Amino acid sequence: MKYAVTGKQMKEIDQDTIQRIGIPSVVLMERAALAVADTADRLAKERGFGQESARFAAVCGTGNNGADGIAAGRILWGRGYKVTIFLAGNPKQGTEEYKLQRRVAQELKIPVRPAAELELQGGEIVLDALFGIGLARDVEGEYKTLVEKMAKRQDTDVVAVDIPSGIHADTGAVMGTAVRATVTVTFGYVKTGILLYPGREYAGQISAEDIGFFDCSRERAGWDAAVLEKEDLKLLPKRPPDSNKGTFGKLLVIAGSAGMSGAAYLSALAAYRMGAGLVKILTTPENRTVLQTQLPEAIVAALEIPEARQVIKRQCEWASAIVIGPGLGQALYIENLLETVLSSARVPVVIDADGLNAIARTPRLTKYFADRVIVTPHMGEMARLTCRTIEELKADRMRAAREYAAHTGAVCVLKDSSTVIADREGRAWINASGCSAMAKGGSGDVLSGAIGGLLAQGMDRTEAAVWGVYLHGLAGEKAAREKGEYAVLARELAEGLDWPAVEQRESGGRQTEIG
Repeated sequence: MKYAVTGKQMKEIDQDTIQRIGIPSVVLMERAALAVADTADRLAKERGFGQESARFAAVCGTGNNGADGIAAGRILWGRGYKVTIFLAGNPKQGTEEYKLQRRVAQELKIPVRPAAELELQGGEIVLDALFGIGLARDVEGEYKTLVEKMAKRQDTDVVAVDIPSGIHADTGAVMGTAVRATVTVTFGYVKTGILLYPGREYAGQISAEDIGFFDCSRERAGWDAAVLEKEDLKLLPKRPPDSNKGTFGKLLVIAGSAGMSGAAYLSALAAYRMGAGLVKILTTPENRTVLQTQLPEAIVAALEIPEARQVIKRQCEWASAIVIGPGLGQALYIENLLETVLSSARVPVVIDADGLNAIARTPRLTKYFADRVIVTPHMGEMARLTCRTIEELKADRMRAAREYAAHTGAVCVLKDSSTVIADREGRAWINASGCSAMAKGGSGDVLSGAIGGLLAQGMDRTEAAVWGVYLHGLAGEKAAREKGEYAVLARELAEGLDWPAVEQRESGGRQTEIG
């Protein structure tokens, strides 16, 4: 498991390492510079450049990020590469580390130029060390010109030092303009802003490098979010050999209005693929025959509206967990249906799709959330739930998810290109699995069933949400490899939910790259 930190937290980790533990700043800086230089060296070789043909331009500000860039340029120069260091800003205002690295470069007679002289011809490898993780306002003036020069050439690779210049370290927002990196070498812990879009897109491939920080410093400073990796698959509970279908729980899926049987099918199939012992679909009578044909393993019960309340109460007593909402439609009775479930159930409830729309229309229903509910809104649904615009939500996804979870008590799965999960205690996770192939109708129905299947087996609400999202993303990656980015269907996501445990056993838990 990796940990994502904010800019403030990373600075506290850095200071704890230097001041309390006693590791000199320059030692950390040399290790950071070596990681950047190694990455740039490897990139040059991948592009077919030799020492004579490769050209490096280190674009450096006056802070410690700029000092990292100067040091990385010096290491590459020492390896025989052609390196020019371009310095922006007033050197008199530089940090002590910056002044030290600048003196070393000048003593070695490495070419150093004012940043205003930067003119990229194409084919260079740029070390972007203009801004670090402390950027808090839009890029302007001389710096804006430099960022735009680095950003505009498609034939130039960029290695970003810690974070692409112009990206907010906490939210991933573009601060006016930003550099698009080929690779971002980030130090110690991944910064939240390069895991969330648009920062994730600007970061390119992300390489988190250990430069000498210790977990005790992270524990003192705190962290913003956790990030699951493939090696964490070994933490999933094993299925005991002495078991039966009752051992793995009973999931009730309340889904599918007339003509919308697909949502119920996808959610139920995903729950079975995730390992639930029994799945019962409660749906409109019109869907019964098609669902029994599509998924004979499921129990299918008809939901007759005039007697729905008593039927639902009995079904809630049967279930170990409940999913409600996929394909239910916008009929007026949905609010009453949802209220009956929430007031009757004593088990975890996943609310998705039309269930969330009912909550948005009738906010008082959140009084039933207590410690039992998981909500899975996409950005449009979250906008309706919170009466905020999508633009406002995307400006700070972490805050939006945390605030909703704290206010309602629900575990909030805020679905987006980089999904965020938060619970009422303020804990958060950022999902690093998945791909654009999953942007298809029915993908959300699969996710709700996957989470429901884990809940039915007794997994804690927060864990079920985090693992459900992560495994759903891995299934999407697998389907994309097999079918291509354009051709994946939602049912193939559900079918792919059976593979991660097999992959883990065969690979011994290989680590996956982030980004």
